[in-house]
Amino acid sequence: MTGAASGRYWCELALVDGLVRPGVAIEIDGGRFRSVEAGTVPNGGHRLDGFTIPGMANAHSHAFHRALRSRTQSGPGTFWTWRELMYRAAARLEPDTYFRLARATFAEMALAGITCVGEFHYLHHTPGGTPYADLNEMGEALLAAAGEAGIRITLLDTLYLHGGLDAGGYREPDETQRRFTDGSADAWAQRVDQLRPAQTQRVGAAIHSVRAVDPGAMRTVADWAASADAPVHAHVSEQVAENEHCAAHHGRTPVEVFDDAGVLSGRFTAVHATHLTEGDIMTLAVTGSTVAMCPTTERDLGDGIGPTDRFRAEGIAMTIGSDSHAVIDLLEEARALELDERLRSQQRGIHPAGDLLTMATRNGHRSLGWDDAGVISVGMRADLVTLSLGSVRTAGASAANAVETTIFAATSADVTDVIIDGHHVVADRRHVGIDVAGELTASIEELMDA
Repeated sequence: MTGAASGRYWCELALVDGLVRPGVAIEIDGGRFRSVEAGTVPNGGHRLDGFTIPGMANAHSHAFHRALRSRTQSGPGTFWTWRELMYRAAARLEPDTYFRLARATFAEMALAGITCVGEFHYLHHTPGGTPYADLNEMGEALLAAAGEAGIRITLLDTLYLHGGLDAGGYREPDETQRRFTDGSADAWAQRVDQLRPAQTQRVGAAIHSVRAVDPGAMRTVADWAASADAPVHAHVSEQVAENEHCAAHHGRTPVEVFDDAGVLSGRFTAVHATHLTEGDIMTLAVTGSTVAMCPTTERDLGDGIGPTDRFRAEGIAMTIGSDSHAVIDLLEEARALELDERLRSQQRGIHPAGDLLTMATRNGHRSLGWDDAGVISVGMRADLVTLSLGSVRTAGASAANAVETTIFAATSADVTDVIIDGHHVVADRRHVGIDVAGELTASIEELMDA
């Protein structure tokens, strides 16, 4: 989807500046909301029946993990055994196959009401580690895929230098991991500086983890992000073993290592943040850092439940992501964040539905560097996601409980229409340009069953 879009829409119900309003007439000009007026009658614009919310932002994605859905579910294991299967898929990808898989995956996100994705990208070089002639060929494939799928992207180009960490220090990358590494943080920065995103695309930075990046290299990424005013994300304390190895070598928690390296700031998002100390939580709060929760992945891999009650208490902004794409449904992710907390605390309503929806919309966009998206308001980017209120899941909903119905009952299957930067990307539950199921089937079979 290219070019500035204009149009008129009329929403039966819409979430305008945080309030559910009936009869909302919307005018879009140049891909932004020109006017938003509630309490109107249908005005001849495209009618959106149901409940219309702002576009949702997927704060943490690994597009190629989509190929693993249902293929890693047999037999016992842990995160570490799952990772070996993931590495096998990573070893097979080339720019053309990555483009096709990512385009279909991003289109599936659009069908689910996702208007922007943060792609945590570390598949940089050829299998074996030799750079492509175009150093950013894999990253450019992801940018092109998002463009054709019609969603915005923040390409979180990821520094990955080491093969692991234990008490003895950092290990050399193994055969698969060699394609992830640029060899040094300086080489990473030089390569990232050559990326040329389109108008609806941005480049941010990521540090894979304390297992894969040493503190000196972290500082280089933090400096690059500060100079570019770009977001920087990192996997943080996803597994207990990660914390144990970090403590054995550094004598510090991962959060403390990141903080010592100058990474934590209002631009930083800690992904997972599952196994934190109280001191870690306070450090994230003081530095203004954000946390990205990925509940369907965290439970799929047996990672654990993050301390989201403490994040809320300390005012730490939370976002959500589909990460490994066990499912692509940010409503399920938001719902799971609260329900997991209920299981742990034996209390209900720690995270109200309105807060969970904000995590999926406004907070997610901000963590990806899009401060002008995630709310239906004049001047903001024109993203709209309409959900049916007449499915078997949502029947009985009203304006009074539309937000609660959306978070605690609706699924991605209830998304009927998606407008992104004014472009109607999903209409009547179908992507306007891509046979999503067909392309997913073809690209996954090509990658996994060849």
